[in-house]
Amino acid sequence: MPDSLHPYMDTPTFAGGPAVLPPAQASFSAHVSVLIVGAGGCGLTAALAAHQGGAEVLVLERDASALGTTAMSTGLIPGAGTRAQTEQGIVDTPEMFAADILRKTRGETDADIALELARASARTIDWLIDDHRVPLTLVDSFLYPGHSVKRMHGTPNRTGAELMGALSAACERRGIDILTEALVTELFADADGRVRGVRVQRPDGSHEDLSCDALVLACCGFAGNDAMVREFIPEIEGATFFGHPGNKGDAIRFGLALGAAVRDIHSYQGHGGLAAGRGIPILWPLIMEGGFQVNVHGARFSNEARGYSEQAVDVVAQPGRVAWDIYDERLHQLMTEFDDYRDAIEGRALLRADSIEALAALAGIDAAGLATTVRDVAACVRGGKSDAFGRDFRNKPELRAPFYAVKVTGALFHTQGGLAVDAQARVLREDGTPLPNLFAGGGAARGISGPSSWGYMAGNGLLTATTFGRLAGEAAARMMR
Repeated sequence: MPDSLHPYMDTPTFAGGPAVLPPAQASFSAHVSVLIVGAGGCGLTAALAAHQGGAEVLVLERDASALGTTAMSTGLIPGAGTRAQTEQGIVDTPEMFAADILRKTRGETDADIALELARASARTIDWLIDDHRVPLTLVDSFLYPGHSVKRMHGTPNRTGAELMGALSAACERRGIDILTEALVTELFADADGRVRGVRVQRPDGSHEDLSCDALVLACCGFAGNDAMVREFIPEIEGATFFGHPGNKGDAIRFGLALGAAVRDIHSYQGHGGLAAGRGIPILWPLIMEGGFQVNVHGARFSNEARGYSEQAVDVVAQPGRVAWDIYDERLHQLMTEFDDYRDAIEGRALLRADSIEALAALAGIDAAGLATTVRDVAACVRGGKSDAFGRDFRNKPELRAPFYAVKVTGALFHTQGGLAVDAQARVLREDGTPLPNLFAGGGAARGISGPSSWGYMAGNGLLTATTFGRLAGEAAARMMR
């Protein structure tokens, strides 16, 4: 574990006292078998799994409602070998999925965990559909960056808020209690790392101590902690933060105090297409199906099809920290499938013109530069020219009038580094042994995106949220038995 992590134990970054206290200092008012910190996608999935496994469950959420980082996402979950894929004749296996993950991360992630998550992914999606009425269907319109087959599953309107609504409704049907406006400030634990309970702070400043047999950390990462972003991912500092403000690194703080290992601390998910000034993601199918990005000079500056995460840094490096998505009517119609894009239409983020010259004038882009870029891309589409950035434009139609542009900026969505966990989502010490009764998932756990932004593959965040959440809940329930 990097020594630079340790100063965060004693700085104002984690104000509020020590992360872990001895149980003798607690005044426990109630006991719950499985406590879950965080009511986002990971926390609610863990709660459903633990409750279904026979455990008494309580979810603690710092906000007034259960939303979390998941609600700000597209709500798309990848799964290999799902029933929906089989019904559409799509051949996919966990081995294929794991190979895609390793290819995207350049082999710089835990291959065993990647394979285990891939193996568990289809079970997670089918379980959410069958047991908990979460309305997931296969997204068959687009192939997302990094994936070799179509394996993304989402709710009807393809939004994270809709997914959170379905998960919350499932918890309500099962009678799972979610205590909101309950900020966990400290843990109580024995010297061997066994967690005995938590201290909860209420809005009026009062505290309550709750004991437990197992604890699941589902409180995401540290993208909302400016000091940690500056320390560990300075390349994206200053980009728009488009994530949950409660992502303060609490899971890392608690884990370090208990002797847990932290891995891939520099890893994060960025997004190179957040509509500037509007906070609406312009989703990457627009790019993958033939759109491209230019700067104020009308010039492309990277291979946009690598992925939306690594594109964030490239966009932030452009003049004014902005770029423009350039596309046409065909892609406009294609994107109306997504609720986020419809929000962008309603928010008047789109510019439309019958010529490239008119579009450039509306957007304030150099007209000659944009015209040259459009001609170059068209030549790449026809196969008469190789793209300078290595992108393959073939098999996509040339852009045709009318043309569209959206001004975008680079954003930080969430971090992907966190507590090291095993295939049961148990938090691990530096020597690889598990802590007695501590689990983590989603942004609280080390993801499968490698050490930086370029390893993030579409859906990685919700794969680890829902699948690690399910695995953590099941393992915690087994402990009770």
